[in-house]
Amino acid sequence: MQRDLEEVRDLFLRYLKEQTIQPLKDLGRFVAFGVLGSLFVAFGVVVGLLGLLRMFQALFPVLDGSLSWIPYVIIVVLAGVIGAVVVQRVLAGAPRRTKDDQ
Repeated sequence: MQRDLEEVRDLFLRYLKEQTIQPLKDLGRFVAFGVLGSLFVAFGVVVGLLGLLRMFQALFPVLDGSLSWIPYVIIVVLAGVIGAVVVQRVLAGAPRRTKDDQ
């Protein structure tokens, strides 16, 4: 009787580890890599936009002086478009699978 209870307890603990703890660890790893990747992409977009701003300022010297604000407006609008696309894609969620995909 005692041995059976120990086997049931061991079976229960093994099941608990396999079905709850391991999936939670996997989910945590997935979230951590997702957040890290998102930070790297965001940093890259910011650096890219700054590079684009400097390119506009260097290629178009006519935009010096009283027109120096135009490259900044272009970059802000571009950043807004990128942000709107990102928000739209996040809110759209994952694409639904159809029977043809399976």
